[in-house]
Amino acid sequence: QVQLVESGGGSVQVGGSLRLTCVASGYTYLNGCMAWFRQAPGKEREGVAGITTVGDTNFADSVRGRFTVSRDISQDNARVTLYLQMNTLKPEDSAMYYCALSSIWYCRFEAGNFDYWGQGTQVTVSS
Repeated sequence: QVQLVESGGGSVQVGGSLRLTCVASGYTYLNGCMAWFRQAPGKEREGVAGITTVGDTNFADSVRGRFTVSRDISQDNARVTLYLQMNTLKPEDSAMYYCALSSIWYCRFEAGNFDYWGQGTQVTVSS
């Protein structure tokens, strides 16, 4: 059974930083894109950052230059950990952040491309 578990959300002041972590386990295909999406109240879910198994990354224009994404695979290939380093945070970054896993190798921010989702972790940026 595939599981994605996010952690690392919280409250931070404008200009601050947070690091989100997502641990994925229980899946057999290791070649899919992993990505972070976010959804603020009253807004649609949007893709934030994605990374392929070979390290190609994709970012939303609103976060490029401020956010970085990376992934690690455990030695036994049983788990993949996805990270989102968020710097220079703005109030508009406040949202529920979700980790997502696709069976497709490339990263496009279309929610339908992603097969599994985490439960989300809340990020709140206050001025």
